[in-house]
Amino acid sequence: MLRLKRRGQSTAEYAIVIGLVIAAAVAMQIYVKRGLQGKIKDAVDITVTETGSGTVIGGGHPQYEPYYQSSNMQGTHVASVTENTATGGGVTRTTGNDTSTRTGTSTVSDTKSAD
Repeated sequence: MLRLKRRGQSTAEYAIVIGLVIAAAVAMQIYVKRGLQGKIKDAVDITVTETGSGTVIGGGHPQYEPYYQSSNMQGTHVASVTENTATGGGVTRTTGNDTSTRTGTSTVSDTKSAD
């Protein structure tokens, strides 16, 4: 009888240890993902290939990062919409004179000077 209790206790301990290992792996997933993304960004930012004409492709143009952009935009959207309902619940929608305009400025600062 005492042996059966110990066997059950041993199984429960294994289950708890396996659960803790799985919980730790799930919790660390976000940090591993961010680390890999950072390494990929660094690799892309420093890649430099020189061609025969001496031009440089790659390095000097880091990946886009949204916090380097500033914009001051105003947008308008004008449209005329006609809806006709038919018997039985059918709806016919017609759109005419659909115009969208966007004015303003958008600039991306030099990321090399921001570092």
